[in-house]
Amino acid sequence: MFAEVILPLPLQGTFTYRLTGEEAERVKPGMRVTVQFGKRKIYTALVRRVHDVTPEGYAVKTILSILDKTPVVVQNQFMLWEWISDYYLCTQGEVFGAALPAGLRIESETRVRAVQSGADAPLLTDRENLLLQAIHDNPGIRVTELQQAAGRSDITPVIKSMLDKGTIALEESLTEKYKPKTKTFISLASDMRPREKTEQLVAGLARSPAKCRLILAYLALVPEQAGDEGGIGRDVLLEKAETSTSVLNDLLKQGILESHETEVTRIFTSGSEPTANVVLNSAQEKALEAVTLAFAEKDVVLLHGVTSSGKTEIYIRLIREALSRGKQVLYLLPEIALTAQIIARLRLAFGSCVAVYHSRFSDSERVETWKKLLSAGSGIQIILGVRSAVFLPFTNLGLVIVDEEHENTYKQFDPAPRYHARDTAIMLARLHQATVLLGTATPAVETYYNCMTGKYGLVELQERYSDLELPEVQVVNTRVLKHRKQMQSHFSPALLDGIGAALDKKEQVILFQNRRGFSLFLQCDQCGEIPHCRRCDVSLTYHKLAARLTCHYCGYSIEVPDSCPACGSKAIKMHGFGTEKIAEEIVLFFPQARVLRMDLDTMRSKKSYEQVIAKFESQESDILVGTQMVSKGLDFENVSLVGIINADTMMNFPDFRAFERSYQLMAQVSGRAGRKNKRGRVIIQTSDHQHPVIGQVVRNDYLELYRTQLEERRKFNYPPFFRLVKITLKHRDRELLDKAASFLAQALRASVENVMGPEYPLIGRIHNFYLKSILVKIQPGSLSVAKIAIAGRMGEIVVHPLFRSVQVVADVDPY
Repeated sequence: MFAEVILPLPLQGTFTYRLTGEEAERVKPGMRVTVQFGKRKIYTALVRRVHDVTPEGYAVKTILSILDKTPVVVQNQFMLWEWISDYYLCTQGEVFGAALPAGLRIESETRVRAVQSGADAPLLTDRENLLLQAIHDNPGIRVTELQQAAGRSDITPVIKSMLDKGTIALEESLTEKYKPKTKTFISLASDMRPREKTEQLVAGLARSPAKCRLILAYLALVPEQAGDEGGIGRDVLLEKAETSTSVLNDLLKQGILESHETEVTRIFTSGSEPTANVVLNSAQEKALEAVTLAFAEKDVVLLHGVTSSGKTEIYIRLIREALSRGKQVLYLLPEIALTAQIIARLRLAFGSCVAVYHSRFSDSERVETWKKLLSAGSGIQIILGVRSAVFLPFTNLGLVIVDEEHENTYKQFDPAPRYHARDTAIMLARLHQATVLLGTATPAVETYYNCMTGKYGLVELQERYSDLELPEVQVVNTRVLKHRKQMQSHFSPALLDGIGAALDKKEQVILFQNRRGFSLFLQCDQCGEIPHCRRCDVSLTYHKLAARLTCHYCGYSIEVPDSCPACGSKAIKMHGFGTEKIAEEIVLFFPQARVLRMDLDTMRSKKSYEQVIAKFESQESDILVGTQMVSKGLDFENVSLVGIINADTMMNFPDFRAFERSYQLMAQVSGRAGRKNKRGRVIIQTSDHQHPVIGQVVRNDYLELYRTQLEERRKFNYPPFFRLVKITLKHRDRELLDKAASFLAQALRASVENVMGPEYPLIGRIHNFYLKSILVKIQPGSLSVAKIAIAGRMGEIVVHPLFRSVQVVADVDPY
């Protein structure tokens, strides 16, 4: 018998390994096994199927071990992986690598040990002697640890030389990454539990006040906690007794107390009971009824509701109905920042059956969520997550909600698989025969087109909750104000007056600037020199708090120079501005204001989002300055003013989606104003006040944006009329890259139509790799055939003797 397995590597196809008779009885599709691949490396592989067809043409290795008693991946997941692999032109191994939490992927680590040498041992260089000493000090040291010990990363040639001389040997070892969380519980020894024994014990400890206090604390806690059998948590007991660990250890040694380890969950569990349904207004009731009717005809329905129209309450009703049928629910959000508010609402409505899944949780927490979903009695019925949640092992999915479906953060850009979570969720639902609700105030043009052509159902909700008016939008012409010298730094008089009025009324303000950092770049006034990244073709962004210039693409950073490195001049000026500068300068105008910042620099930890949102929500802060994170579905009832600092950077970006995204961002961030009790106000600062997108935002006219964008895309063969595949080639040698790109473009033109390029992208070098792009436009009816041709031509580059070192990356439906 043989096992066909998927390896977490970017290699096409599956690989076959031999099973013993006993293994063949135990192993099932979806289980993890360890296999040797190549000369030494050991990987966790997933069994795709078991069969008895003997492979021909090569010797079949045996599997090394079976890691699971039951499958960790279900059949529908495999089917989804196959679809992702075919549609997004990647391998199933790449999908496997992205789908499973790292804690479920065991890989071997290379360790180094010294080989005993006699008197005829070869002479070693100074660097080799240094490494050998580190290996002797730490037998079995990992290669990564050896790099740290040597203080340099380029030790591969030295290791190879030492291997050739026979002074060291390499070995592979497997390390299990996931470990269940345990907690120490303390209980009375069984012979001490009878009442008379306990009384004697307390009396006997009278001369030891600390020990007596600990026993009395234990007896006081037993009725409140798990009882005598379960014991009391060690930390709880020590805190109650107000005593030291040494006292507890003495009682354990004397056999008076016993300790035991119990596995506990890392996942938050709420003891609160679910609440009853919130009463919907008439518009919400009509929308809910319309969605239910639409689901009778279509599997996918778009709920197009203006900001603050109460879409979340409709979601909750639909979730409740799905749960009543015993179904699981997947609730997708575009940003981790949004989960803090939504999880509170879902747990209030549904209690502890809600789990959260995203990358800011530890790997162990994600593994535990994965395993609980596989367990029928785990109680988890609702998963709230970002795009990676589509890979979870659902067994009975009934409803998928994709909130803010238009967001580009649903698209995975790097590495492969470069999937779109919205489209993948629709396929996932189809495999489970589940329904999908897409919700947004500003639909993606392609989504709305699918509704207009009858592919999706459409439900409109055009009234704000509690009959609130949409915010008043005021456009400020910064070009005129700069000419009149009326701008104060980056703030117009209207915006400063509006902020002042809001603060006087104890109301809150959101300021939106879609650039992080303090200054976009520094420039010498004398020679014009701009500090650039050494590894990327971009200028370095100034971050004042860190006092460094940083590349936002590769992370390279340097100290801020005192003088121009080119000419030595001290006349270095800042140009442009980001959220850090806005947050610092607004305090100069309003010293009493409490300012928070919400951008990638301040949102590094799992708790960062919750802390910032909780502070702003509880009105411990007056002004929130942020990037597009602040535009996505956050609900703050006391925000009366939203300021868009610079609308021009969004609208002038060279991309066919620029106008659509500009409208979506401005409309969404505008929707944060006036969500409760009173009408809000929005001030948009722009140097092009007559731009059509600005007018569409002012009028809240999505249909006009949709019509104009649709006509333009029809004219120039862009989605939804054509599908796009962007092929990017990467190499350190620019000349070789040019040849490879020309070769691939020529080969593509012989196979498919509408091949554009190759061209250097806006940023032509990242991480020391030069980039060149080819764009293929494909008519929807010929998508499958075209992708087969594209994959074939890309394969030719991989095996070409001249170009095999060139990296080729395909991005289907680039966003």
